Amino acid sequence: MEELLTLKDLLVKGDVQGALIIVEELEEMSRNDIIKTIRSYAVILLLHLIKQQAENRTTRSWEVSIRNSVREIQREDQYHKAGGYYLTPEELLEILAESYLNAIDEASLEVEEGRYEAQELEKLVNQEEIINRALALILPGESSYINS
Repeated sequence: MEELLTLKDLLVKGDVQGALIIVEELEEMSRNDIIKTIRSYAVILLLHLIKQQAENRTTRSWEVSIRNSVREIQREDQYHKAGGYYLTPEELLEILAESYLNAIDEASLEVEEGRYEAQELEKLVNQEEIINRALALILPGESSYINS
């Protein structure tokens, strides 16, 4: 809120350069919030994909969680008025890769009722395959899974 007041003051004074700096800061803050939200949903998405692969099965609950996570990531990533997306596929891939360790940690508590430590679970699943599957589900037009 303070930034908006400063922006207004700079615009009233005619300080366009100063105002542009504030706009860039606001843009970066907004982008960071979007990334943080996407990362949270990415952990949930990856967690369930890891469980599916590790246990070689699925449940309706996992499927619903996967669909919901994908929808929320897509919703958060999309410009609401102008169309388009905040993040490139490469940036989404990077977020998924960064989120993977948290997802493995959480999955280690759930796969086969917590039977594996995170390091053991990592050896049982294919990280690249899971991340690529998650990305395919997220990217528009790439997934029939979320519509099922």
